[in-house]
Amino acid sequence: MKRRTFLGSMGVGAAASTLAAPAIAQSAPEITWRLQSAFPTSFDALYAATTTMAQYVEEMTDGRFRIQPFAAGEIVAGNQIVDAVSDGTVEMGHTASQYYHGKDPAFSLGTLLPFGLNTRMMDAWQMQGGGLELLNTFYAKHGFYALPGGNVTAQMGGWYRKEINTVADLAGLKMRVGGLPGSIMAKMGVVPTAIPGGDVYVSLERGTIDAAEFTGPFDEERMGLSKVAPYYYFPAWWEGQAAVHFFINLQKWEELPANYKSVLRAAAATASDQVVTRYDYGNPAALVRLIGAGVQLRGFNEEIISTALTAAKEVYAELNATNPEWKTLYDSITAYRDTAYAYWQLTELSYDAMISRLRTQL
Repeated sequence: MKRRTFLGSMGVGAAASTLAAPAIAQSAPEITWRLQSAFPTSFDALYAATTTMAQYVEEMTDGRFRIQPFAAGEIVAGNQIVDAVSDGTVEMGHTASQYYHGKDPAFSLGTLLPFGLNTRMMDAWQMQGGGLELLNTFYAKHGFYALPGGNVTAQMGGWYRKEINTVADLAGLKMRVGGLPGSIMAKMGVVPTAIPGGDVYVSLERGTIDAAEFTGPFDEERMGLSKVAPYYYFPAWWEGQAAVHFFINLQKWEELPANYKSVLRAAAATASDQVVTRYDYGNPAALVRLIGAGVQLRGFNEEIISTALTAAKEVYAELNATNPEWKTLYDSITAYRDTAYAYWQLTELSYDAMISRLRTQL
């Protein structure tokens, strides 16, 4: 009797194992994706987000889900990533949504809003304020799904070959700037010029452009821009933060098992945090080195900032009247901005001002 019971239990166990195997295989299929970055390997914060994300995905799935990162231009050009993801040329991309402002101005709001949010507010709006859901409703119409992939944080106001003392100094200024900021600056007399990051140095050196904005000291120090444009301005009223995302082909995303979707979310979140902390840690030291090397730090005066705000409001009014998808995102962002900054002024900003005032005594 015991022998029959034992054999019977063995049979049940064997059957259970046989039944379980297909379920396990279905929940952990072997998948290999390609991820195209918009950034070169020399960008230690932005490009590294792709390798970090891919590493975590592979480790958390015991190598069954692999993502191969490719640097800028290795599969498609940096300005073609959205199309490459949409049509399935690559399964994923890592880029700034605002690069596709020309496709639809609403794309810019996935990255920035001049006179908008700061870095933490952008993260809060996306993850707690329904922002990511709104963005993905818009992105779905273009064939992809987005996960946050980092933030360049508050940027500098760019490199200039000459001083900018009045709004009149901006008239005819050829500047490497695009997307939404470029459309605002055009109203101020600037001539926006689209130039890939790798060509900025040579363009400034040759005088093809008069000014350029990119990210901040951490990246721009290595680009050598101070050698060809000695005046470094602040603040970048157009980029109080600049978010980037991992874009995933929508069909490929929907086909993933739920556990792989969770793995991607977790890996992307880790990579996103890494980008922010690298900029937060690297920018201050890089700026000190730049100033020590002779960079002329300058602040935009109130006339320029006031003119920029007026121009921005004009652009926003035009887009709100003509682009419903823009307006949906814009209304959500500004509603949060207008309540959040009242709190920040009381807490975060007052603390920062206090520490800045006392820092020589600390």
